[in-house]
Amino acid sequence: MTGSLLVAGTTSDAGKSIVTTGLCRAFARRGLKVAPYKAQNMSNNSMVCGDGAEIGRAQWIQALAAGVVPEAAMNPVLLKPGGDRKSHVVVMGQPAGEISSAEFIGGRTHLAAAAHAAYDDLAARFDFVVSEGAGSPAEINLRAGDYVNMGLARHADIPTVVVGDIDRGGVFAAMYGTVALLEPADQRLVAGFVVNKFRGDETLLRPGLDRLEALTGRRVFGVLPWSPDVWLDSEDALDLEGRRSADRDGAVRVAVVRMPRISNFTDVDALGLEPGVDVVFAGKPQDLSGADVIVLPGTRATISDLAWLRSRGLDHAVLRHAKAGLPVMGICGGFQMLGRRVSDPDGVEGEAGASVEGLGLLDVTTTFRRDKVLRLPTGSALGTEVTGYEIHHGRITQGHDEEFLGGARSANVFGTMWHGSLESDGFRKAFLAQAAQLSGRAYEASDVSFAASRERRLDLLGDLVERHLVVDALLTIAERGAPDVPLLPPGAAT
Repeated sequence: MTGSLLVAGTTSDAGKSIVTTGLCRAFARRGLKVAPYKAQNMSNNSMVCGDGAEIGRAQWIQALAAGVVPEAAMNPVLLKPGGDRKSHVVVMGQPAGEISSAEFIGGRTHLAAAAHAAYDDLAARFDFVVSEGAGSPAEINLRAGDYVNMGLARHADIPTVVVGDIDRGGVFAAMYGTVALLEPADQRLVAGFVVNKFRGDETLLRPGLDRLEALTGRRVFGVLPWSPDVWLDSEDALDLEGRRSADRDGAVRVAVVRMPRISNFTDVDALGLEPGVDVVFAGKPQDLSGADVIVLPGTRATISDLAWLRSRGLDHAVLRHAKAGLPVMGICGGFQMLGRRVSDPDGVEGEAGASVEGLGLLDVTTTFRRDKVLRLPTGSALGTEVTGYEIHHGRITQGHDEEFLGGARSANVFGTMWHGSLESDGFRKAFLAQAAQLSGRAYEASDVSFAASRERRLDLLGDLVERHLVVDALLTIAERGAPDVPLLPPGAAT
């Protein structure tokens, strides 16, 4: 029998991904073949698997934590927001049209079928499936069409734990209320709770935990402490405010433009690990002042984010920076903005027929096509070997500039279509050396290994889960199902 557990949350960004990833590592340490799973992920941070399938970055990382090969079934539905009311849909790793916000209640039946089929497939091939919910199961306005939270739990009779972020405040009310708002059949599958991001003396928390257990009849399976060293590839932009390296005197200062539809901003994670680099996210021209390097990251809406850039005067700040001979790097959509023109004849990202001038720093033009490029390229640049991944609809027409990692380079302006290139240690160090030279900064290459650093973070997370959660009890309910629990009003009264 396959063991199964659903990790739900009181809110978005409560810590579902952290707990799921930690459990994948902890269960795998016990010799179990573990599959991570998220029925539907809404994120512009994605990754390409070895078979060319596109899945959410978080599930790709969770597969690494579990020591298994990432695959499409681990995130069968990926929604990539292209606007406030529309998302691009990826099903089983391949593009599958669009969905509007109006379809969220009754228009996703085909997506639910694909998601549940993928779950059933994983359950047949793995010892354990650790599923991550989305948002909160208490979003009762969406319950009728839910297949990610309690809809998934009901599909396969999966015991569920609810994670709450105590750093937000009100965690006890949020946990109790999450259960109480659910209908009886959903409540019966909620086995207990996990508290996330606790700081301080846990004995001060104990009276609240005891009271929550008494009121709900459900166990608190542990309290994860806040740790500054727990930093995983993120699903969305909710935590960008906290994503920066510490200010360091004399460090190479990298300013990453935070665009409204920013995607795959994990590209700069590797820079943040370097001891001689300070990374900040910028939304105003003054935020770019004093930067040694400006990075234009990926975006899911290149033309509209380019308009946003201009509306804030950030375009002038980037042009001044480049004119001064200082380094600018554009990645995927950010690279496309650096070219002469961006066109969308078929309305792939926005309005059909849209065509705008780029910033004109590179001699390339971009045209969007409906078919998507998904691949894992390898090559060389700056005298080093480089790997990366491509996820894009844009087709590049090169001009006279030097070719550079699927893109172009002109002196101090670098543009690449390859996400993840900075994770290649040799290339990252070579790029920083050139950037520092252009900026007049001293730079000494470090011995940082991005892959080793990621593995240490996954081990740290596994250690925290082992130390602070009752892992054996979670394994037991995953194998045997949710225990008998009382029903709470008002949900139980419906």
